Amino acid sequence: MTDVKTNDAVTLGRRDMLRATSAALVAGIAGTTTPAAAASGASISPAARNAAPLGARLQGVQHFGLTVQNMERAFEFYTEVLGGTEVFRHGDFQGDPVQNTLLADQEIRANDLHVNPATIGVPNLRDGDQRLDVRFIQFDNVVIELLQYRNASEPMGGPNSFAPPLENMSPAFPRMMHICFYVRDDVDFNKFITDLEAESARRGMTQVRANRTIRLRSEADRRSAPQDTNTNKVTVAPSDGWELIYCKGPEGEQLEFVKALGPVKQRFANALVGRQRARAGL
Repeated sequence: MTDVKTNDAVTLGRRDMLRATSAALVAGIAGTTTPAAAASGASISPAARNAAPLGARLQGVQHFGLTVQNMERAFEFYTEVLGGTEVFRHGDFQGDPVQNTLLADQEIRANDLHVNPATIGVPNLRDGDQRLDVRFIQFDNVVIELLQYRNASEPMGGPNSFAPPLENMSPAFPRMMHICFYVRDDVDFNKFITDLEAESARRGMTQVRANRTIRLRSEADRRSAPQDTNTNKVTVAPSDGWELIYCKGPEGEQLEFVKALGPVKQRFANALVGRQRARAGL
C-alpha cells in the first residue's frame, strides 16, 4: 500500500520547487533550486514587498495561453501526444465583466476605426452571443492554457471558433509567439521529431510538421529528407550545445523543441542561480 505521508511530502516538495524556479527558463535546466530561493518570499513583509521593484513581486511565468479553433483537437495534442496533464477546465464565460476584462482594448480599437468589433475579431461575450471556454494543462515547469471563443450555438469543446484562424503564421511577424518544449538530454532528438510527426498524422493532425535543416521546396522534400536533418545543432558560443527545431502544432501554432547540453546548459543554470541569489536578498 502506498505511504500517503510520503506522497504528500513529495507533492509539497515538487510544489515548492515549481514556485521557486522561474518558469520563464522553460528549459527547467537548473534543477538547482535552493532552499533560500524557495523561502525568499517568506522573510519580507507585505508592505516591503509592495514597495519593491515590479520584478520582485513576481513568482515567475504561470502559464502560456493559446487561442484555438478546435478545442478537442488541441487538447488531445497537448495531453495525449505531448503528455500534459489537465489541471481543470471552465467554460461558458460571458457577461460584461468578462468582456471588459479581456477585450476592452480591442473594443476601443474598433471604436477608433469606426467598425463593427466583430470585423476585427472581437466577440460579444457581453450579451452572450459568444462564449469563452478554457482548459489548463500542466507540464512540469509551466502551464498551457487553451482558450476557445465560440458562438453560443456551438457546442463546448467543438471544432469551430468564433473567428477564423489566421493563415500564413510566420514566426517572423511581430507579436508572434511560440511555445518551447524541453527535450530530455538522453533522447534521440531526430527520432523524437520523426515519432512526433507520425503520431500526430495517425491522429489526423496533419498540421503537425517540423522543419528540416536542409532547403525544402515541397512536402515531398520534407517527407523524404534524411532523419538526421531533423535537428539543428548549434556549435557557436554562447549557444553552443543548443539543439532545436521549429514545428507547427495542430492549430497552426508555432512550437519549438530544444535540448540544452554542455556549455549552454551551464549558462542557463548559472543564470538561474544568480537570479535566485539576487532575489533572496530582496
